[in-house]
Parts: sequence; C-alpha cells; structure tokens
Amino acid sequence: MTSVRLFPARFIRSRARAHRAMARAALFSDSSSSVRLGRYNDHMAKAISLESHTEQESAQ
Repeated sequence: MTSVRLFPARFIRSRARAHRAMARAALFSDSSSSVRLGRYNDHMAKAISLESHTEQESAQ
C-alpha cells in the first residue's frame, strides 16, 4: 500500500514559518510576560514539530 500525502511538504514548511512569525509577534504583544512567553513557547513547539515531520517525510 502506498502512502498518501495529505499535505505537500511546502505547505507544512509554510505553516512552520507562520508559527515562527507568530512566536516572534507573541513576544511583543500587549500581555503579561508569562502569557507572552507561553504563547512564544507554544508556537515554537508547533514549528519545530512541523519541521521534524517534514524532515522525516523527506528521509523516506
């Protein structure tokens, strides 16, 4: 059975880039520092997860 790609790699890379941009924007938002850091960490975790997923697909 062949694997079917639901999302092309470029779509995943662009989502990772978007999460990195949102992480940077979270640092300068008008919120408390703990909220800003939490949002930054959440977006960076998503970006890293998406990039590792892309790397795993390209290795196969």
